[in-house]
Amino acid sequence: MATAATAARHMVALPYPGRGHINPMLAVCRLLVAADGALTITVVVTEEWHGLLASAGVTPTLPDRVRLATVPNVIPSEHGRGADHGGFIEAVNSKMGEPVERLLDRLVLELGRRPVAIVADTYLQWAVAAGARRRIPVCSLWTQPATFFLALCHLDLWRPVVEGVSEEVRLSDVKIFLAWERPVKIAAQVFVNVRKAHCVLFTSFHELEASSMSKIAESLPCPVYPVGPSILRAPDNMESARDGEHRRWLEAQPENSVLYVSFGSFVAMPPKQLEEIAVGLRDSAVRIFWVTRDRATAGLREMCGNMGLAVPWCDQQEVLRHPSVGGFLSHCGWNSVLEAVCAGVPVIGFPVAWDQLVNARMIADEWKAGIDLREQRGEDGIVSRAAVSDAARKLMDLDSAAGQEMRKRAAHLREASRGAVLEGGSSHRSLSGFLKDLVDGKLEVAQSSA
Repeated sequence: MATAATAARHMVALPYPGRGHINPMLAVCRLLVAADGALTITVVVTEEWHGLLASAGVTPTLPDRVRLATVPNVIPSEHGRGADHGGFIEAVNSKMGEPVERLLDRLVLELGRRPVAIVADTYLQWAVAAGARRRIPVCSLWTQPATFFLALCHLDLWRPVVEGVSEEVRLSDVKIFLAWERPVKIAAQVFVNVRKAHCVLFTSFHELEASSMSKIAESLPCPVYPVGPSILRAPDNMESARDGEHRRWLEAQPENSVLYVSFGSFVAMPPKQLEEIAVGLRDSAVRIFWVTRDRATAGLREMCGNMGLAVPWCDQQEVLRHPSVGGFLSHCGWNSVLEAVCAGVPVIGFPVAWDQLVNARMIADEWKAGIDLREQRGEDGIVSRAAVSDAARKLMDLDSAAGQEMRKRAAHLREASRGAVLEGGSSHRSLSGFLKDLVDGKLEVAQSSA
């Protein structure tokens, strides 16, 4: 444990209450305390999330100088929140701020001093005002791609014209976004408030989104610090792919022959679409390792036969890095995208909502390290089994020019991600610069331009 002498600075981290936000926040906290031996961080989560992190084995793996503190469960449960995701977002926006502010005041009393900063998820729009009322600098953490951040900065242009929206967001995507009225309305307010933050941290890295990073730096009235790729390693436990069935099956497969399939912990797939994907993968004759978190596991096991394995859980990063895995069929959540980038694995994108649409576009069109299956939807919105089968064969064909090119580009992204975090790399310099600017008091309060 850090002593009173060494733990001279205290920071509070406020993640958005969702796995895709909490995990990268914890990853950033690890980076911060590793880079600054005088820093301790209190991460504020709901009581439910405290229990979920403990049961997943995450809590014991946190560094000594990263501790958890809880607020009551004033928002809907994580289980089943997809039934009314808009309502969940509104509850976080309207009900979570007050108990967090009470906790902040209690922490100040206990420590006898204000935190040096609050690192708050960008989507917690009340966090900037909470910090301002207590004269605590607020650093906004964006846990999605910088390209999507840039697009949301131009929300005011989306309805009248598409000009000014990031090139990775097409008109068809804009129409979908605008149909999500409640989330878009809240996002609009979020991007008014973010201009009042002292700085913005990104879980991406400069080389991955150089153009968007540069445009954001030019348009915001505060500094930006890309410190990624910020991904949280899963704790070692009995379900690791290193033991049992997972490892034995993977090690029995040829190199780069397995397509890993996972649609994240939150995405709900319509039964018809799930059937088309399953049959398409079977027809492709490609080896598959499928993680499914519902009752479909047994049926998929039977469908996979000798050509695949269906499991309810795995250590995704470890599976992606296994030599037998040569592709990833994904919903394209940003954490999954970063994990694929770090593993050097090309991706078949099957985006469902929000930033996933942009992520899949970048993978296929900008990085050219995969295929965007959303382009193959029929009039009923379903991607056919034939399209799924064709994409799987194309990506996993090691002898085709297209397959080789996607694999080559994915490997290039992996090397770029490794270089970014090495000493002297772009993210290493950015993280060091953030901590130095914070300690030196150089992060001025940014004024809203709205």
